[in-house]
Amino acid sequence: MNASDLARVQFATTTSFHFLFVLLTLGLVTLLAIMQTRFTLTRAPVHERMTRFWGRIYVINYALGIATGIVMEFQFGLNWSGLATYAGDVFGAPLALETLVAFFLESTFLGLWIFGWGRLNRWVHLALLYLTALTAYASAFWIMAANGFLQHPVGYRVDGNVLRLEDFSALLSNPTFGTALMHVVFASLTVGGVFLTGVSAYHFIKRTTEMDFFRRSLRMGVITTALATPALVGAGFAQFPILKEFQPGKLAAGPGPALGFMIMIGMTLTTVSWLTLPLLVKDLVIRMRFPLYLMVIGIPLPFVAAILGWVFREVGRQPWLVYGLLRTDEAVSHVDSSQILLSLVVFSSLFVLLACVDWALIARAVRRGPDVTPAPVSPLVVTL
Repeated sequence: MNASDLARVQFATTTSFHFLFVLLTLGLVTLLAIMQTRFTLTRAPVHERMTRFWGRIYVINYALGIATGIVMEFQFGLNWSGLATYAGDVFGAPLALETLVAFFLESTFLGLWIFGWGRLNRWVHLALLYLTALTAYASAFWIMAANGFLQHPVGYRVDGNVLRLEDFSALLSNPTFGTALMHVVFASLTVGGVFLTGVSAYHFIKRTTEMDFFRRSLRMGVITTALATPALVGAGFAQFPILKEFQPGKLAAGPGPALGFMIMIGMTLTTVSWLTLPLLVKDLVIRMRFPLYLMVIGIPLPFVAAILGWVFREVGRQPWLVYGLLRTDEAVSHVDSSQILLSLVVFSSLFVLLACVDWALIARAVRRGPDVTPAPVSPLVVTL
């Protein structure tokens, strides 16, 4: 493999790993906001315990996701200096905003939320979680704005051999941006819903004594999945006319295996979640153990579909990095292929390690289950 191929494999690997963390983070923080809102309004202990339990898992995933994001950022400087030189003035603007939002505001609000249990007014504490969720979605907003420019460059002018940002608002009205952002948002909600459903089903399989706790969590997971997945599928199909207009090559040869398989997963999750809704009545789904096993097995499915969708979106743009303006092989840094291979091995090994740590910590938190009574000091802090 030449330097260009190795750089592409490395970026695909790091981006895909990081994307998995992002999906679960966005999905869980949304559901956490609902849980804590209910606790703030009702003061019911079960809602506080739900917020703490699922919040512990959210914080674990967030912390490891930040680590994968930092590693991913190195890619632009190491392997894609041609992109920074040619389009950095345009492409870098939304990325800079994402960094400010994700690494500063979101982390600050989340830290205050973690350490604020029992120390802050409950409405202030809830506001911190809302701000954490809003900044998380703002981070996704700017990332997709930057990616939208790569898919369909707008808002620029050519200045010699480089691009200059001329109309920032054009980046936000880019036709390849809006529907793609909605697709990511609903994918995150689907991931969060399926995750809540699967973990709750696992505890029912293990004959949990926390019936009310996981009954509520299971219901929230199934309803979230049933509402988010049809919107996810719809947002996916809504992108086809845009692709035909701006990137006809992606669909010219017909849907590839990744896109056929991704649609199948989306339709399956939609059908199963809606069929499960009636079984929530009188706890029928809990008494029928077979659906519980399907819920546990189904946890990876939305992650797989999301990665396939990302691969279709990015690989289908080739051979262009900035569509129609900058080819991928022209954007690669002038680095020996052996050096890129070394960094590929190092980064891939690091990502596998981070993924294993994330899985082990989340699995430990899941097996441990919710705390019997709320502790005076947040279990989130103790865990980390």
